Formats: sequence, structure tokens, C-alpha cells
Amino acid sequence: MKKFPYGISDFHRIRTEKLFYVDRTAHIRLIENAGDQLLFLRPRRFGKSLLISMLENYYDIAKADEFEQLFGELAIGQNPTPNHNNYFVMKWDFSNVNPKGDAEQIESRLNRYINRCIQNFADKYQNLLPKKIHIESEDMIDSFLALLNAVLQTPYHLYLLIDEYDNFANEVMMVKNYSNPINYNALISTESSLKALFKAVKSAANGQGLERVFITGVSPVLMTDITSSYNVATDIYLLPKFNDLCGFTETEIQEIVSQIVKECQLPEDRITIALRMLKTFYNGYRFNESVEENIYNPTLALYFFRHFQEYCEFPRTMLDNNLSMDRNKLSYISRLLNDEKLLFQALNENPPLSLLELANRFGLSDMLNQTTRDNGFVISLLYYLGILTFNGENELGELKFKIPNLVIKKLYVERLFETFLPEDTERYQAHQLAKDFYQTGNLQPICDLMEQHYFKVLDNRDYQDAKELNIKTAFLTVLYNDVLYIMDSEMPLERRYADLTMIIRPGRRKSPIYDFILEFKYLKLQEVGINGEKARKLSIEELKILPAVKQKFAEAEQQLLDYKNRLVSKYGEELRLQLISVVAVGFERVVWERVGLSEL
Repeated sequence: MKKFPYGISDFHRIRTEKLFYVDRTAHIRLIENAGDQLLFLRPRRFGKSLLISMLENYYDIAKADEFEQLFGELAIGQNPTPNHNNYFVMKWDFSNVNPKGDAEQIESRLNRYINRCIQNFADKYQNLLPKKIHIESEDMIDSFLALLNAVLQTPYHLYLLIDEYDNFANEVMMVKNYSNPINYNALISTESSLKALFKAVKSAANGQGLERVFITGVSPVLMTDITSSYNVATDIYLLPKFNDLCGFTETEIQEIVSQIVKECQLPEDRITIALRMLKTFYNGYRFNESVEENIYNPTLALYFFRHFQEYCEFPRTMLDNNLSMDRNKLSYISRLLNDEKLLFQALNENPPLSLLELANRFGLSDMLNQTTRDNGFVISLLYYLGILTFNGENELGELKFKIPNLVIKKLYVERLFETFLPEDTERYQAHQLAKDFYQTGNLQPICDLMEQHYFKVLDNRDYQDAKELNIKTAFLTVLYNDVLYIMDSEMPLERRYADLTMIIRPGRRKSPIYDFILEFKYLKLQEVGINGEKARKLSIEELKILPAVKQKFAEAEQQLLDYKNRLVSKYGEELRLQLISVVAVGFERVVWERVGLSEL
């Protein structure tokens, strides 16, 4: 099997070095027919740069001699469009613009970067251009106009590819001083170089030599804020036919896994196990509400494939470090909200986050304006960042959203964990207690931690809205460990949902740890008939014999035994399963019991 091009977004290198490539060239014809100036959005590390590189190699007149080598075996090579290798191509990658410093420094770097791109263009096409392009070092717009003037004197037109158009703007926006983004506002001001650049691009498409523009990015925030300068792009990112333009389908994933298992001479049941792991940790992206097929993040998938191919075993950590920085974006959003309730709701899907329509035109001012901002903007931004995805419709026809998969869920869990246990010593203690629990099944020390530290962070509003979900989320954040476990809350078990399941990962079965199902119950103090002071004074045994608590334990036991049978039928008898019921009495006390035959 070919080597996986993890971290490589150079289409020319992938094809000439015969690296693994999933053919997406059939979409080129669709892209041509979609319009001349297009905007395509996807979360970071989703293959946008490889897409740009594919278009660059297909349309570049300088690559005409290599067309057969690069595309001959691919879909578009069997039936090319008349436009192939018929353009001057220039690419701007705004991720190359350093976002540090003030707006003036950023604009200076942008100016130098665009001028370098124009100089590279001039050097590349010097044999096809009738005149030398004059580079104005202090004015990238003037340099761009000089380039267009040279292009106009040839039989060809310019195809401009802009990759990560919003990268440096997003970085500027998501600094600590998020409530007063002076640099961002300066970058999108009427006098800014950025607006002037996009205004020049818009103007150039009106008979000045620029025929096509393809732009990629993460969110529409910057495009909205500069719309007065560039309002001609057609949005194609929500169209069903482009759902799989970037990323892998489940069928493609299955073919790849099957080949690796064959190469490694592993038992065929490893295919099923690997697909279950991939689907649990990586699956879940849908970029149109009407499509049924989920798309796998290609960076995560290639990370998994590369390790699996080389070592014939699954990677130890399922979250690729290249995506871990998305935690910063989630932190930014939670600071913007000034509370964690939306993150909490997303984590539990109760009720599911929903919108009548996804917002596709909103600027930073909409996000920051306390009087006009609503969850619609925030949910939409989380969708564009890849931290939420479509999940069908509710009974009112609203779009539902969910966390795509377990690696993204981990970002939510870690954010809440740091919020509710803000001290390093508390978090260290929690990790140690969780490690002991995996091996012993003794939940009491963690219950003590909840009472002494975790619940003290919750305010009066949380008391008013408290229910099982609050307790479950608290324990989930402390117990979460995706190195040892496949962890899921509300796991569907034949149309029923277990509160929290912790299934040992394949390859970790030899570890001295247990599988768990935990069921959580919550009682308000008035339901128990005591106040907070009395609850704190009662012993654990005295709490357990209270009628309301005993009733909750009985309910939990019945559910757990049912879940156990369903889980065993799903995973087999290899499970070392512990059933644990947890009952919270207000936010004062937590008691627990093992259920059934789960003796240690």
C-alpha cells in the first residue's frame, strides 16, 4: 500500500512520489460550473490546502507537460475540461502572514508577502510575459495592478487561489483582549490594506485579466466584515455536491483499513474493531443538513492510518496534536459567552442545540455586541470551526447540531474540567483519583472531591437548573481518559441510552483496569426532606437509607442491569464490567453503589 501523505498538502509531490491519494478531481468540473469567484469553508486541517494545490496543478499553464503524469490516472484526467492548463495561476496563503504585533505591523507583513507572491509569479512566467512586472515595495496594490497589466497583454487569464483567507484575522481576533479587538477592527477598517486588496481583486475580475478566484477559509466572519470591498463570491460550502470535496467517506475508510489489516496479516476481525474506533473517535462531520453521509477529518484519519500501517496497531493517543490547538478556539468562544452553559448543553445534547438557519453572514461586532448577540452566532461559529456539526432537524424544522466525535468532545471536557477545577493541584489530584478508580472501581474518593471542590464552583443559577446532567458532566470531566477508554455519554444501546460508558480500548485489554457503566440520579434537597446543613452532617450510610435515595438507587440498578445485557451483546464476554449507580443529594452530597455481580 502507498505511503500516507500525513501533513503533506502538495498535490504535485503526492502524485510524483506516488503517495496515497483519494481522488477528488471529479469535483473540478463541478467547481468550474459553480461560478467564477467561489468561497469554500471547512474547519482547519480538513484538506483545504491540498484542494488548492490540486486546482493549482490542474489549471497552471506551466504544468501542461505534466498533465498526464499528475492527472492521467484520475477521474478528471479521463475526461478533462477545456480549461485545464490554460491559466496563469497565483496563490496567496494568508497563513504565512504573522498575526503578532499591532495592525500596522501586520499590514506591513501582508504587503511584503503579497509582493513576494507577485515576484514569484513574475519569475515563474517570465518567458510567457511580454514585459517585466514592476514591484512596488511599499504598495502591494500597485504591484498587483502591474501584474494584471502584464497578463492582459497575453492570450491567457489569471486564476487566483487564496488559501486560509481568514487565518491571520482569526488569530488576531482570538487574543486575550477579545472584548476589545483593536487590531482586528483596524485590519477591516475602510482605510485598511486588507480591504484595499480585496477591493482590487473584485475590480480585477471586471475585464482586467483576472477570470477566476477560489477562496478557502474556516468561517465567514472576515468575509462579512470586508463585504463592502468584496461582495461577489458565491458560497459553495453548504451545497450537498461539495459535502465530500474534502475529507474521507466511510466507504473509503473501510477500503483503507481492510488493506492495512491485510498488509499487517492481522485477523479479519481487526477490520471491524478499527472501523469502530475510527467511527467513534473521528466520524461525524456533515456539511449540509440534508446529506446522510458523514465525513471523516482527513488529518485525523491519515494520522491513524500512518501509525496503523507502520506499527500494525492503533495509535496510543487518538487526538492528533495538530488539532489540539482548537482548544484555544473553544476557550475563546466560552469567554465570549461569559459562561459555560452552551458548551455544557452541547456536551449533553439535552436539549440539542438548534437554529432555524445557520448564520452565514455575521461579523465580529455581531459576536461582541451584548444587545444583539444570541446563541445563533455562537452556534454557527462553532459549526464553522468544526466543533459542532449538523445533526438533522427537530420537530419544528430547526437545524440540530451536535459534537462531531470523541476527539472533539474531549476539547469540551477539558475546557469544563479546567473551569470547575481551576487550580493545578486540584486537577492533579483528580487525575490521580481517576487513575485509582480505573483499577479499583472505588468511586468514593472522587465523590469526596466533588463535594469538597467541584460543586463549590457552581453558583445559585446551577442549583435552580440542576439535574442528572450536571452530575454526569461533573464525573465525565474527571474520569475522561481516551488513552485507556472509549468513553461516551448517552451511548445508544438498542434505542436506550446509558449515562456514561467507559469501554477499554482495543489493545488495552491487558491493562489492570475495568470497564464501567455509570448511571446518575439527582435529588433536590426538598425531595429528600432535608436542608443543606443536615445533608452535610449525615454519614454516607445514613444518606443511603433515606427513602428517596433508596428509590433512586433501585431505579438506577434496574437500568444498569438492562444496559449490561445490551453492552455485552455488543462487545462480547471480554468485558470486565463494573456497574455503578451514583445519587447526588443537591450539590451537597454524592453517594454511590456497585450493582449486581460487579464485585471486585
